[in-house]
Amino acid sequence: MGAADAQKPIDDQVDDALRSGDITIDEMLEFVLHFAVYNGWPKASHLEGVVRRSWATIDRERGGSGAVPKPENSSLGISDWDARIFRGTEEFKSVNLIEAPGPDTPYIHAGILNFVFGHVWQRPALCRRDRRFITVASVAVCDAVTPLHSHTGSALESGDITKPEMDEVVLQLAAYAGFAKGEALHCASEEAWARLNP
Repeated sequence: MGAADAQKPIDDQVDDALRSGDITIDEMLEFVLHFAVYNGWPKASHLEGVVRRSWATIDRERGGSGAVPKPENSSLGISDWDARIFRGTEEFKSVNLIEAPGPDTPYIHAGILNFVFGHVWQRPALCRRDRRFITVASVAVCDAVTPLHSHTGSALESGDITKPEMDEVVLQLAAYAGFAKGEALHCASEEAWARLNP
């Protein structure tokens, strides 16, 4: 819903998830960071505002201050840039199951290897499996063909998402993002599954 630009459904889904306890506030805030990488910072900025407002109401109703938990600077990871690029390269390979690109452009060096895989994918608040679900849905909603195929394939190949679970992601995505996006994810999933199970 965060990617759909539909205000009321976004508000309702966030509020329901937090009220039910299905997603903790820490998990929701970590979700927003991962979501930002794959859906863009403007959409994540809006989603963060929804989360903050919803949490303030819920927490105050429960007798709290309404403030979101403040992260520690230690959660930013290592600051040795060579070590961080090395770790990002290793994480890229581990997540995508292919060799990492060389750090020869700002997009790859600062973005992909330093931030996305050198930091975000390694944060402990969500496990890799959780991040896989967020990523697969995000690249499907964004109509990003290459990431759609690569992340769907690596999610299935790694076993982090099973084929029956991927089929359910397709169904859920089709319900919330439309049949066409669900069909694109379905096709990518079927192609990946056929390749992995000849």
